[in-house]
Amino acid sequence: MSLKQVLDQQLTKDVVRANLAARRWLPLFHGTYALVTGEPTSEMWCWAALLFIRGPALLSHESAAAVLGLRGGRDGLPIHVTVPYGSSARGCEGLVVHRSRAFAHLGVEHQGFAVTSKVVTLIDLAVEALSAKESMRVLVAGAAAARVDPLAITECLELRRPRRYVKALLAAAKLLVEGVGSVLEGDYATDVELAHGLPVGIRQVRRRVGDTNRYEDVEYVMRLGVLTVRLDGWIFHANRRTALGDRARDNAAELEGRARLTFGFEEVHGAACQTARTVWTRLRQLGWEEDFVECARCAREHYEGL
Repeated sequence: MSLKQVLDQQLTKDVVRANLAARRWLPLFHGTYALVTGEPTSEMWCWAALLFIRGPALLSHESAAAVLGLRGGRDGLPIHVTVPYGSSARGCEGLVVHRSRAFAHLGVEHQGFAVTSKVVTLIDLAVEALSAKESMRVLVAGAAAARVDPLAITECLELRRPRRYVKALLAAAKLLVEGVGSVLEGDYATDVELAHGLPVGIRQVRRRVGDTNRYEDVEYVMRLGVLTVRLDGWIFHANRRTALGDRARDNAAELEGRARLTFGFEEVHGAACQTARTVWTRLRQLGWEEDFVECARCAREHYEGL
């Protein structure tokens, strides 16, 4: 609750001081209070941030992601808000203020909060990444996990150009448009393919297996053959029907003469460099002629191994 709201209830500043002194109320941002005796919740801090700002404001960045349930969300302080470009709002300890010329087009309401939309929030998180490659990973993995329309991301990037990583984020949006559909697929695209100079595969390739259409995650068409890469999260192998379908896909690939490699969470997240070298080795056998590109992690592991 804000001081203005308190006064609108015909209470006085003396009442406010008395409740604060007795710790029946807790001060949050200047002029805002939690009417509780225990620890304020993340929701209370978010409300306090919006009440503290004089004028229009939206929860944004990590704070908006937490409210929206997006990957990269973070409860608690600091709270991030976005205000119109000409706003005189200022941040303070525990509150970070961002400004946008496109403020009127950014917001939605979610769970009673005014927040930046999922598309805008994901792009904001990506722009805050420490490198272009990391920004791609943040956007691809976050959008895939939230099932956000990739065309909406592309449109937003074109209409509201981010302040940095434009080319990288447009490339990430292109991956999403081309069929990256899960967090595992997104991390494979950024941490295995792009980070190590591998060719960009064809995604979600439809294959006819018996009388059923099945989809391969990634395929590489090389001069001497085709390599199929399957990305299998353990959750998708929890029943016999799925296992049967996978065996049918394996048999179909064998009959068609397609090479195939299968990776799971551990290989993509815990051993991306080794996985990339495995893929590169098989692609070389099929006619790929480019050299393997070491990423920063490869170089670090090589140095630590000396």
